[in-house]
Order: sequence, then C-alpha cells, then structure tokens
Amino acid sequence: MTQLQAAKAGIITDAMKQVAHNESVTPEQVRAGIARGHLVIPLNPAHKNVKPVGVGALFTTKVNANLGRSTTRSGKGDELIKLAVALKAGADFVMDLSVGSDLFSIRQGMLDASPAPLGTVPIYETVSRLEGDIPVMNPDLLMQVIQEQAEQGVDFMTLHAGLLRGHIASAMRRKMGIVSRGGAIMAEWMQKNKAENPLYTNWESVLDILVQHDVTVSLGDGLRPGCLADASDEAQFSELDVLGELVKRCRERGVQVMVEGPGHVPFNQIQMNVERQQQVCDGAPFYVLGPVVTDIAPGYDHITSCIGATAAATYGASLLCYVTPAEHLGLPDEEEVHQGVIAYRIAAHAGDIARGLPGAREIDDRMAEARVAFDWEKQFECAIDPERARARWLKTRSCEAGAPVDDHCSMCGKEFCAVRTSNRIRENK
Repeated sequence: MTQLQAAKAGIITDAMKQVAHNESVTPEQVRAGIARGHLVIPLNPAHKNVKPVGVGALFTTKVNANLGRSTTRSGKGDELIKLAVALKAGADFVMDLSVGSDLFSIRQGMLDASPAPLGTVPIYETVSRLEGDIPVMNPDLLMQVIQEQAEQGVDFMTLHAGLLRGHIASAMRRKMGIVSRGGAIMAEWMQKNKAENPLYTNWESVLDILVQHDVTVSLGDGLRPGCLADASDEAQFSELDVLGELVKRCRERGVQVMVEGPGHVPFNQIQMNVERQQQVCDGAPFYVLGPVVTDIAPGYDHITSCIGATAAATYGASLLCYVTPAEHLGLPDEEEVHQGVIAYRIAAHAGDIARGLPGAREIDDRMAEARVAFDWEKQFECAIDPERARARWLKTRSCEAGAPVDDHCSMCGKEFCAVRTSNRIRENK
C-alpha cells in the first residue's frame, strides 16, 4: 500500500506521524493533505534507513541537491563525497543524475549512504546502456530501467511523460529549443520514429510499477525554458496542461505525484507561473529549478536562481532544486555543491517567512537577540552555515592591545558600533 492509498483509506502511517512531528502539524493534517494529493512523502520501502520527508504547502520549503557524474568528469567515490557535503549542508532530497557505466553500483552506494530520499531520471540510464555515439532511446529498455530502479529503492523519479509529439514544432521555434536532457532525448526519439511519447502512451504500465514500490512521480518539465526569451511560451504551457492530466491519473492509481517547473523565467513572471501550475495541476506540490532570473551571470547562477527560488517559494513552490555556481559551465565540485545547498536553504527559509509559516521567523528573532547581546556563540548556532560564519568572524576579529574584544566587530569598530550605541541609549533612558 502506498502512502496515498493509505491516506485515502483513512490510515495514518508511521511516515505520516514522523513528518507531522518534524513539521509541527497534526498527523491528521498530513493524512488529509496526502489524500488530496497536495502533500507527498517520497519513501520507497526498499530504501533502507531513509527518513520520511514531506513536500507540500503545509510544510517548510524543501531543498534538493542534484548530484551524479558525467561521461567525462567525476566518479563513484567523488559523488559519495559530494553526497556527504550536500547532506551536511542541509539538503532535504538528493538526485543521482549520473550517466555512463556502472550506474547500478553508483546508485546503490548513494542509496546506502543517504538518509535523505533519493531521486533519479531513468531515461539517463536507459541511454547510457545503449550503444552508438548518439544512441537512440529504447522504450522497452526504459520500462525495464524504471522497474529495476524501483526495485532497488529509488524514492522518486523524474519522468518526461508530458512532452508530446505535437509540442516539438513550437519548441523548435524557440531561441534555445529544448534544454532538458530528458526532454531532448524523448523529442528526438519521437521525431525519428514518428511516434508519440512512449511514457505517455504506456502511462498505465508505468504506474503499475510505481504503485507496487510506492515510488513518487516527479513529472518532468521537458519543455522548461532555457533562457528568458523562451519563458512562459506555448510549448511550456502546452506541456503543463498534459502534466495536469497525468497528475489526475497518478492520483487515481494511488501513486504520489509532484510536478517540476522552470527554468529561466523573468522575475515578474514567477508568480504567474507558480499560480498557473497550482491551478492546472490541482495543488500538486511544485518542484522548481530556480527559476533563473537573468541569463548573463555564469559563475553566479546560484545567486541569480536563488532570487527566483525565493519568489517561487513565496508564491507556493514546495521543493527547490538547487543551482550551483557551476551551472551552464561544468559539473559542480564539492565546494560548489555546498554553496548551492546553502543558497537554496536561504531561499527556502526566506520563502517560509514571506508566506507566514508558523514558527518560521523564530530563529531569526533569536539571531537578533544574540546580536544585541554580542553573544557570538549563539549567533553561530542560529547561522545557516555556522562554520563559515565562525571562520569569517575569526578572520578579522576585533583586537585592542593584542587582546580579542567580543562586544563589537571590525565593520564599525568600538566607537562607531550602532548596537553598542543603542544599548547605551536603553541604559540611559
């Protein structure tokens, strides 16, 4: 029985109880939200030692870290190191996007090491297992890979089932065309075979596999915009309409589902994009990549996308897929993984505060109190990245006559410290 099937039957599972405790809500609120399809708990029973994590508007905004090797960079050991970095930095979910050889072994290592739910994109392994310089995707093998990954313990899968053959023409009129790896692979297969998307035509068979293993569907946005010029266009929204249909079919079968979203979007279009997804997909949790709000900052796209992610979280996105400083340039290293997770935790937290989530601002208030008291240790405890905060403070810690001074920092110095002045005003009122 899946979490969704249990919720519809009025059953509160252990996972629901744990998520309710973690989110400071009632188990019945969790059950009811899952039954409606507005909340999900990606949790494959075959993934041992995984901790249940809830996604949806009732909960705090979550952060996903994309990991995985490319055909030219990184390997099994490197990705496990990056996994540890992402988890230490506070990632709630991780995805293994590896391509190349020995993917089962790489994925098993990540499953064994990750208490966070793990996701994949099965079409990547499908193409990796085929021969040829540019292999043509095999639908039968894709179904086999979905089955194998579900049995192995993958908690959620990105499946590009909403990109249909009729969408390709409008996508090719774009400035950048199709920038999703999975979407491009599927579109090329449809074009070469003059056939409809095999995931769409075989969706019931896909759901047969997923319901058996309680794998959550993450409906892939194969036509997400890859630049601002392509945002909010016919291709993107045509696919979104199909995703809305697939959401209903997943729920009818008892399969949990969330929906992926753009991409590169101008800041002023983010609210409309989130609200449109919520309407078309009947409140299914929205899982967004960024959005990236300008195209001209390679090397800083953890910042450009974090701006968009904060807005998306404010308006209703529930899961933020991080972007690292390496985006558009190469495979991220360990430090870039760390920076990406921290940036997105900031965006998620800012979004929770903006939407008035109960208790979201409590830690900010504790930080303010610690700053007024010059209690540096409490400040570090409240910091989203305590190690960096402490290291930066120690780098230029204020000193007088060679002795450290803890009641001001080097930004203003003792004489010009506004907090010290405010404290004196309070004392002398």
